[in-house]
Amino acid sequence: MRLTRRAAATVAVILLASAGQAQQGDARGPVTNLPLPRFVSLKAGEGNVRRGPSLTHRIDWVFKRRDMPLQITAEHGHWRRVQDRDGAGGWVHYALLSGVRTVLVEQDMLAVHARADDATPVIARFELGVVARLGECSHDWCRISAGGYRGWTRKSNLWGVDPDEIRD
Repeated sequence: MRLTRRAAATVAVILLASAGQAQQGDARGPVTNLPLPRFVSLKAGEGNVRRGPSLTHRIDWVFKRRDMPLQITAEHGHWRRVQDRDGAGGWVHYALLSGVRTVLVEQDMLAVHARADDATPVIARFELGVVARLGECSHDWCRISAGGYRGWTRKSNLWGVDPDEIRD
């Protein structure tokens, strides 16, 4: 009987380990059931970033850039743990976040093309740090818009979109 319990315990440990590995690739938020991590943007002009998911937690700093792209890494009730491009973050109330997708330009004087092709005309150049609205994305290219200009640029020049993300 002792061997059977030990064998059962071993099988249980293996099954739990396998389930944990499967969930790591398909992580979902416990509140929204949306993928984690995922990108959103700051809806408000200012957003308090707290140490924990409640109003009783200390404010560590304030995000002050409307439409700034953020990455949600965790959920707890009405709170989302977010981080910015530099990895700085904390807990923000969900009402301050928007599902509208924006990206941060990571290359100075980034060429924005008429089509998703380096051979097409450059119709604009965006400065480093510009926040642009994200449109459709193919495997390597994304359509972005800012300041009345819109066009295509390589996905690798943007923060706020996953490298393998495809958008219609």
